[in-house]
Amino acid sequence: MIENRSPQESWDILQNDATAVLIDVRTKMEHLFVGHPPKSIHIPWKEAPDFQLNAHFVDSVHRVAPNFNIPILLLCRSGQRSLEAAVALENTGYLRLINIVDGFEGSLDHNKQRGHLNGWRFVGLPWQQS
Repeated sequence: MIENRSPQESWDILQNDATAVLIDVRTKMEHLFVGHPPKSIHIPWKEAPDFQLNAHFVDSVHRVAPNFNIPILLLCRSGQRSLEAAVALENTGYLRLINIVDGFEGSLDHNKQRGHLNGWRFVGLPWQQS
């Protein structure tokens, strides 16, 4: 079962469960230049320029998180790609999957801009740029 958790709830899980793993499924450019949570592991779900599914995604996650019973938290820009990635992991046997709703940048506001309504950065959680 995939859980949907807020960024703050997800941060609390990461702080209280040493086995939890945070996977950033955004593109390399998003991860590097928009920013990312500290200690997140970057494994893109889709990658530019063609945005095809990463055929090695599940294998890459399995290399960093071989235990199917630990919390795997998934983060993207707004919560959609991370949910797709969680479904793929659920289909391979992972049991504790958490989709971070609103993602890193959050929903679009009335000006079609992100970062003003919700998301990891909006709520003031730790992040860095590479």
